[in-house]
Amino acid sequence: MDGLMMDYQLTLPTILRRAEQYFGGKEVVTRLPDKSFHRYTYADMTRRAKQLAAALQKLGLERGDRVGTLCWNHYQHLEAYFGIPCAGFVLHTLNLRLHPNDIGYIALNAGDRALIVDASLMPLVEQFLPRTKVEHVFVVEESYEELLASADEGEWRDPGLEENEAAAMCYTSGTTGLPKGVVYTHRSTMLHTLGVAAANPLGLGLSEQDVILPVVPMFHANAWGYPYVAAMQGAKQVFPGPHLDAESLLDDFVQERVTWTAGVPTIWLGILQLLDAEPKRWDLSAMKGMLVGGSAAPRSMIAGFQERHGLRVCHGWGMTETSPVASMASLPGELAQADRDTQYDYIAMQGVPLPLVELRARGADGNEIPHDGETMAELEVRGPWVAGAYYDTPGTSGRWTEDGWFRTGDIVSFDPQGHIQIKDRSKDVIKSGGEWISSVDLENALMAHPAVAEAAVIAVPDEKWQERPLAVVVVKQGATATPEQLREFIAPHFAKWWLPDHVVFVSEIPKTAVGKFKKTALREQFSAQPVA
Repeated sequence: MDGLMMDYQLTLPTILRRAEQYFGGKEVVTRLPDKSFHRYTYADMTRRAKQLAAALQKLGLERGDRVGTLCWNHYQHLEAYFGIPCAGFVLHTLNLRLHPNDIGYIALNAGDRALIVDASLMPLVEQFLPRTKVEHVFVVEESYEELLASADEGEWRDPGLEENEAAAMCYTSGTTGLPKGVVYTHRSTMLHTLGVAAANPLGLGLSEQDVILPVVPMFHANAWGYPYVAAMQGAKQVFPGPHLDAESLLDDFVQERVTWTAGVPTIWLGILQLLDAEPKRWDLSAMKGMLVGGSAAPRSMIAGFQERHGLRVCHGWGMTETSPVASMASLPGELAQADRDTQYDYIAMQGVPLPLVELRARGADGNEIPHDGETMAELEVRGPWVAGAYYDTPGTSGRWTEDGWFRTGDIVSFDPQGHIQIKDRSKDVIKSGGEWISSVDLENALMAHPAVAEAAVIAVPDEKWQERPLAVVVVKQGATATPEQLREFIAPHFAKWWLPDHVVFVSEIPKTAVGKFKKTALREQFSAQPVA
């Protein structure tokens, strides 16, 4: 017997209409390149998104064609988030921090036919454009406005999209091999939006009364879905433009009374240092929480924000292949009155999966590992917004198990209640004498030292043990530390054989295009120049 519900397609025009009808007066604010502010409303945004959709259709693009964006976080990029997929095309966000050769490869592999780009990034475009099949280039501050003026919002009609049509695509950062394309459907994007909205981090879920500033770039993994979540909920959106330094972000938080923000740990480490240096300069009393993902957030950073500034960190986990949010940290109800150290232990984990997402980790015998908080294995995930294949990338089927789970490459443990804790990437875990050492655990412990600004731990070759941990450390300005002091500081928390044999001090740790520690560069450096 079949049910008798409507065959209602889950597509993005639903959110566009909702934002227009119910939240048309809510603000969208952008910090412009000259540091002035642009302000308009959701009603303005939806009107211009419809103009963009109609104008792109007039260009002669065919349904399913890819339209690239090479932009910072701003209101025109938000218009593209809706206008492109609501026209029946595919939003393809290009990562502006990648090498021009990589961007060119990605644009060609995706088959981009049009490109929307910030004027400041045109010199970058000129380096890769000849290697692509892009036919139309629209510069945000110039020809983009002419494109919008060529159509009226009344010309846009919902194209009657099927929910499994492609809505957007994003490429992995390509730290191992060529970047690989992940294609999100309208259905997966809608369900991801609902899943993130249902997560209710820290018991303070995003609502119409909130103001969100996504620091996470709109050019990678759909800004973790927050532009869509905010539009669906009617929350005010604030975009920082290209101004991602700690001082500018803090100024934005204060001026716009931001309640939620989201970004990678390296952003928050810089903000914490500035707040520690000038604790009374910024009034952040409106802030409910900071959503942190992309890599494991140091426990000491979480505690530092909470104890010194009264700010709460919500930890999450995900990947480009998971749209990207798959889990968020949560504090079990029975621990609401627990001591802070116990609470931090849970908040520093990556939590439990969002509704509809399932997680598992299996040992070498194929059986799921015990939930004892210690046993480690590779995390596998499945769900309605998890990729089932890469776009036009032969030879990658091994990333999926025979029964359809995605192999994440993250090494994890589960606590007895099912909370996951990321221990390492499979390519970063240190295998010393046949035993695993978590570089993430060592990094978090090192960054708890008051003199340490950043710390990355990598494996270096060892004749006896095959691999041993090496700590690469950046000290805070004006601070000092010795290798012996750092080893003594972390020694109480680890078995002796876990402790790094060497600690080297550097002025800066290289970062990937999305702000994570670039351990491949560190391994190349210290393999070529072994530590004495």
